[in-house]
Amino acid sequence: MGSLAKGEVRPLTSGEKTTLKNELQHLALNQGVQQKRKLWSVAGRQRLEELALSGWTAQRREDSLELLDDLNARIAKLDIAAQQEADKDAVARLLQTHPGVGPITALAFSLTLGTIERFARSRKVVSYLGLNPAEHSSGGRQHLGGINKQGNPMLRSLLVEAGQSAARSVPELKRAYQRLKHRKHSGVGKVMVARKLAVRLYWMWKTQQPYAAARTQGSPSHPLVAG
Repeated sequence: MGSLAKGEVRPLTSGEKTTLKNELQHLALNQGVQQKRKLWSVAGRQRLEELALSGWTAQRREDSLELLDDLNARIAKLDIAAQQEADKDAVARLLQTHPGVGPITALAFSLTLGTIERFARSRKVVSYLGLNPAEHSSGGRQHLGGINKQGNPMLRSLLVEAGQSAARSVPELKRAYQRLKHRKHSGVGKVMVARKLAVRLYWMWKTQQPYAAARTQGSPSHPLVAG
């Protein structure tokens, strides 16, 4: 990477944003304020600003909030640009009708797969994206291991994130995630939801049908009503 020009401010990364938010959460917790996601609401932000801090701790809060505001402003501009590009892509517009799928994920899915005719079945897409679990047998029993991580890592990461957002709105995805989270762990559940989401997006694209809560999860011939 090239060096920054004099006076130029280096843009923060998503990892640094997480670090900032964790630091602010830690400051709030030390003051007995435990709001988790609510800390980033308007009311949560106000409460954070009103914490009785002093000296270096108060300065650290102000600096972190300033950096976070700057990053959010930059992300907002990127979101607008991404939405404008996604609006030009018919497939991306279609995929965005699914809860949790934003312009970046939809556009990445469209551009990475190219044409849906390349994939005869949804399992081909899952394999192409590296979301299918490895299988091995022991004592006559089949066991599922971790994913093979082939394919595009950026799209895989976007699907995991979008899957978590979708699971908050789609009951069957939420139930599937919670079930596997308790049986295995949250990481396995997140990948499973990403895999299910990829299958849903495949069928939406293949059938050219927008999302509907009562439509199938994996095949247009087997409707599954959300309950």
